[in-house]
Amino acid sequence: MTDTSWPLKRILEPVRRYWGFDRLRPMQEEAIRAGLERRDSVVVMPTGGGKSLCYQVPAVLAERTDVVVSPLIALMKDQVDGLRACGVHAVALHSAMPPEARAQVESEIATGNCRLVFLAPERLMTGRCLEMLDRIGVRAFAIDEAHCISHWGHDFRTEYRKLALLKQRFPQASIHAFTATATERVREDIVTQLGLRDARILVGSFDRPNLVYRVIPRVDGFQQVADVVRRHERQAVIVYCLSRKDTEAMAASLRAGGAQARHYHAGMEPDERRQTQDAFAQEKLDVIVATVAFGMGIDRSDVRAVIHATMPKSVEHYQQETGRAGRDGLEAECVLFYSGADVMRWQSLFERSAAQAGLAPETTQPQLALLHEMQRFSGVPACRHRALVEYFGQTYEQENCGACDVCLDEVEGYADATETAQKILSCVARVDQRFGAGHVGDVLLGSNTERVLKFRHHELSTHGLLKGTAKKALTNMIYQLIDQRLLERSDGEYPVLKLNAASLEVMRGQRTVRLMQPKSAPLKKTRFDEESWEGVDRELFESLRTLRREIAKERGVPAYVIFNDATLRDMARVRPTSKESFLAVRGVGEKKLADLGAVFGTRIVEYCREHKLACDDSESKPRATPAAAK
Repeated sequence: MTDTSWPLKRILEPVRRYWGFDRLRPMQEEAIRAGLERRDSVVVMPTGGGKSLCYQVPAVLAERTDVVVSPLIALMKDQVDGLRACGVHAVALHSAMPPEARAQVESEIATGNCRLVFLAPERLMTGRCLEMLDRIGVRAFAIDEAHCISHWGHDFRTEYRKLALLKQRFPQASIHAFTATATERVREDIVTQLGLRDARILVGSFDRPNLVYRVIPRVDGFQQVADVVRRHERQAVIVYCLSRKDTEAMAASLRAGGAQARHYHAGMEPDERRQTQDAFAQEKLDVIVATVAFGMGIDRSDVRAVIHATMPKSVEHYQQETGRAGRDGLEAECVLFYSGADVMRWQSLFERSAAQAGLAPETTQPQLALLHEMQRFSGVPACRHRALVEYFGQTYEQENCGACDVCLDEVEGYADATETAQKILSCVARVDQRFGAGHVGDVLLGSNTERVLKFRHHELSTHGLLKGTAKKALTNMIYQLIDQRLLERSDGEYPVLKLNAASLEVMRGQRTVRLMQPKSAPLKKTRFDEESWEGVDRELFESLRTLRREIAKERGVPAYVIFNDATLRDMARVRPTSKESFLAVRGVGEKKLADLGAVFGTRIVEYCREHKLACDDSESKPRATPAAAK
């Protein structure tokens, strides 16, 4: 079929009817057309950019059964719940289903009336499943998280390699690969591995203007994370930690401070892990502290903050994990607490993993290269939006993003950074370059620890030179010097600090140093944050959130399946009660209006009567997210 067979007006009909959106983003339209024309494609959009709509609309509009390959059961279930709530017939087949439920779903698929069938790659490639799909004439496959098929991707999975057989088994079917993070090298590998023919390569903007990025030197991790969580009281927050032990300690610390927090990692019992994830999805839990095992399994759209307690191991991981924030298109905050110690910790983990697998040390080089790119992003005080966009090979036009710590002028240099650096480097020299950061810090602070006294370092001229400085702040400054290549740190189990040529230039006064710290001034609100709340009755919004939570609990689905926060804000802005007003609210389609319009309309009428407000405010037009963000 040609483009003229699918005019935009025709494409928008089901988009309005089922999903309640009146327009598409440019890349969504192109991706949907590729699906309708059954032309292979690779679609790269950041998390929250609207990927799922790109493979859902073609199946509905062409009235066919398409297969979606998804890596996690929780993600499949959420998508099926969301589609059914919109009136789209979707099913999932997975290993957690009892035999009778599986048989029921298979019989539904056999009728040919299902529009979307969600499958894990392992189940899809079984003989039984392939034969069933062959019988109903499946002609399109959408592969979500497609970067998993590439060795050059950040999350390679061996089971995804088997998907290369799809083109052989279904030569007339089109394959559409979707991912949030893929460099040009990964995109090329996806095409090769899947055997795509004349594929359309569609790459959306990697910028997420609704996210505020902050990279802050980690001084007191527990306290700093708690401060951010406190800023988002009664809102959804994800905290990422490096290890299972770290997640448990952080969650315990947050609970001790009064936050509603639980940990989540792959070492938990499956039931406990599922209960934690369900509690978060159903808004019974505000804060989840997780390892990256939690990453792709959460589809909650109203996460208002993603916090990294330690640096992730690649920019790709950072982009994907921060992408869990603000998927409804509203403002959200992404805070990374960074220390150069994170780099050493990751290096050690890579080396240990390689040794345990019997691999040569050089096999860690690709991981180290990605790690050093992340280190550069964290350690260089430049516009965060620009750095992310340019990393993925795109151009960033704005001079000032107005949505990161650097452009908001929230970081500043230490006034006496060069002098402080000279004292640190001098101390490294005085201890003969034989000790680590902890010991050097003790000497500079004037501590008389057993180790300091044993080596008579209390007699050195550098003993107490930085007395009065907080030890964690001093340690962070040492690691900033390492990041800037002004100081070296040896490898091995007991690393020591070493001077280099740049160290000597600083000590001789031939080179200035910049050491960063967050300003003590209150954080600024961004323009996006202020605009997204403009005209919203916050009390009504909270009332509608409560109603949403009650309905979700009654139906056993995540709260965002009912309506997302962007839709509720528009309702609290317009106060709709008529059919026309409700359908003008973005995210309200015909099925949801018929299903939920009466109960939400009643709550709005009651609120307006109590507060003497007019319903159906024609002066306040809906203004949630700028385009379809499904």
